[in-house]
Amino acid sequence: MSAFIDWAGAGVPVVCLSGIGGAAHLWAGTARAFAGRRVLAWNQPGYAGRALIDPLDCSALAETLSADLDAPVVDLVGHSMGGMIALEFALRFPGRVRRLVPYATTPAFGGKDASFAEAFLAHRLRPLEQGLSMPQAAAQLVSGMAAAGADPACEPAMAAAMATVPEATWRATLACLTRFDRRADIGRIAAPALCIAGAQDAVAPPRTMQRMVDAIAGARLTVIENAGHVPHLEQPAAFEAALSDFLTDI
Repeated sequence: MSAFIDWAGAGVPVVCLSGIGGAAHLWAGTARAFAGRRVLAWNQPGYAGRALIDPLDCSALAETLSADLDAPVVDLVGHSMGGMIALEFALRFPGRVRRLVPYATTPAFGGKDASFAEAFLAHRLRPLEQGLSMPQAAAQLVSGMAAAGADPACEPAMAAAMATVPEATWRATLACLTRFDRRADIGRIAAPALCIAGAQDAVAPPRTMQRMVDAIAGARLTVIENAGHVPHLEQPAAFEAALSDFLTDI
């Protein structure tokens, strides 16, 4: 299986990284908005037939992404856990990131102690522990991620993508997520950064993302109205406009 879906075009590639349970093909709308520009959507290890890596953490994922990329410099867009990988990549390979878009994400998994992670994992794994398969669990797991005014096709598309994720991948990537913490380091990010948040996102709300913006020199925040955790599927026109304004060469 290829490391990327590659919408061929010219210029610095726009590289899109999905969150847990996402899929590379869900970036097709974003790719259409950049017609003529090369857009790459990453199939990270464990997804789309790719083998998991061991250990699985954001450091190893950033290293894998670096090895997978054939372009020396990219514009990097990371959603949710993909945003964590994007932050890690920007810290490890600063010379390879022209512009950075951490989106619906945070520089660390939340919570002041282990109880938060334990509760999060219990919630996300409960359908599987109850004996459901990933296809059966997917509709439960995506319910409520989108805002009330979202594109009605959003949650079904998310559920269909999540249904294809192997259970081993789901478990491993959830555990990876809970170990991420780069709060002490993001001030070293040098690439121009645009942070994007959904106004109704309960996972990475605008107030939380604003703290990340404050820590990255020159970063700014765009909030997408009537959107929850997945604005690129909920409000694609608004998301694509914000992204295009930031990534289009002047």
